[in-house]
Amino acid sequence: MSEIVLLSGSPSEESRSELVLNYLAQLVDQEGLSTEKISVRNVSPEDLFYARYDSEAIEEIATTIQQAKGVIVASPVYKASYSGILKALIDLLPQDVLKDTPVFPIMTGGSKSHLLAIEYALKPLLATLKGQNLKGVYLLDHQIDKSNPVQPITNEDCDQRLKKQLVYFLQVIKNQVPIAF
Repeated sequence: MSEIVLLSGSPSEESRSELVLNYLAQLVDQEGLSTEKISVRNVSPEDLFYARYDSEAIEEIATTIQQAKGVIVASPVYKASYSGILKALIDLLPQDVLKDTPVFPIMTGGSKSHLLAIEYALKPLLATLKGQNLKGVYLLDHQIDKSNPVQPITNEDCDQRLKKQLVYFLQVIKNQVPIAF
């Protein structure tokens, strides 16, 4: 079981949101927590297209997410919202897959005009899965250097904001009280 699940909603192999997730995985690993990345690119197109919610792969993804202490979700902005392929995957997961799980949403986009896509698109989607949404971070494409996977965030203020939210996310996870029945 991984403590933190990183869910990539980008269909692109050279994705800025994927770079940000990889960067955060490095930082989480430095804090001594284990991570596991799930990418929509690794899900069978047939499972997604034919809505095979009972496929072994989809059930495994659901179990991995349900067992995580926290989830970081990253998506590029497409048409003022998250990627359609991320939505296709989420539609196949159980309604309460994120129940009481801290969720750190991240979006990347080319324009400041999509800054509120986290608040008006991604967070409501995650809330329907019963996730505990934390403050998200929106990064502009030009603030991410695709040629530097170790430190892809080029803007110091953005890097500090991202790290600050990650620290808060990890504090929430570490302070979770297990529910006993």
